[in-house]
Amino acid sequence: MHLSTVETVLEYDVKTPSHVLFNIEAAHWPNQKILSERLAISSGVTPHSYTDPLTGNRFLRFDAAPGPLLVNYKAEVEVHTPQPDTSLLEMPVGAVPDDVFPYLMATRYCESDVLCSEIARMFCGIAPGYDRVKAIQDWIYQNITYKPGSTDSNSTAGEVLEQRAGVCRDFAHLGITFCRALNIPARLVVGYVWFDEPPQDFHAVFEAWLGGQWVLFDPTGMAPVDRLVRIGTGRDAKDVAFATMFGSLDMTRKEVTVLEHDPRPRNVVAPTPAPQLARMEEA
Repeated sequence: MHLSTVETVLEYDVKTPSHVLFNIEAAHWPNQKILSERLAISSGVTPHSYTDPLTGNRFLRFDAAPGPLLVNYKAEVEVHTPQPDTSLLEMPVGAVPDDVFPYLMATRYCESDVLCSEIARMFCGIAPGYDRVKAIQDWIYQNITYKPGSTDSNSTAGEVLEQRAGVCRDFAHLGITFCRALNIPARLVVGYVWFDEPPQDFHAVFEAWLGGQWVLFDPTGMAPVDRLVRIGTGRDAKDVAFATMFGSLDMTRKEVTVLEHDPRPRNVVAPTPAPQLARMEEA
C-alpha cells in the first residue's frame, strides 16, 4: 500500500463558445481508495459528471463561455497493487471473456493487424505467458528512445516503431500492439505517478490480460507501476485523453503534481535486455 497526493491545474483561453470533456479525476477502481478530493472550476460553469461503469473512468463535461477557464483537481489516494505473479499464462482466444475480447482488436493507434507477422517472428521463441510480455516490455525499453517532442497526438505505434523514438504513451501503444499481435489482450492505462524526469505529467503504461487478470507493465522504466494512481483505462489514447475540446481553446497552463507519502524505497527496476529476440528490420 502507498499514499499519494495528486493535483492537476489546467488553464485555457476560450475563444468561442465550446463544450469540454475532462478525464483527470482518480478512477473508481478496486485497488485504489480515494481518501479525499477537491474539484474547482471557474465560476459560471455548470458541470456534469459521470462514471463509465466498465472502466471506472470519471468524466467531467460542461459548456465553456469565451474567456479564461480554470480547472483544478486535487486528491489523496491510497493504492494497493499486488506484485505480479510471474507464472501467469496466456489464455486461448476462445477462453477470453466477452468484456476483455475488445482489447484483442487493432485500434487507431495500435495497428496490430498490420504488424502481426513480424511481431510473431520476433517473439515466437519466448514461452507464452508473463515472460513473453516481460520480453516485450524489455525490447521496447532497449530499442525505443524516450524523446519528448518526437511524436504528436496522431502518431501510431507503427510510426513510433519506424522512427524508434517517442514518449510514454507511444511506449505503451507499442506494448499494446505487440501483445495484441500475439493474441494477448492489452490496453492503455493513464494515471498519476512520481518519476524522475521533470516536469511531472500524466503517465501512460499498458496492461496485459494474463491468467485471467490484468497485469501492469511500464516499458519506459520511469516509474513503479504499483504506485500508479489510475485515471483512465481504454483501448488506446483515444479513450483516455485528459481533455477533449469541441470548440476553440488555447491552453495557457498545465501543471501536474504528485507527492508520495510512502517511506519505502521506490525501487524502479529498469527492463532488461532480451538478446534472444530477433530485432525488427529497420524501415
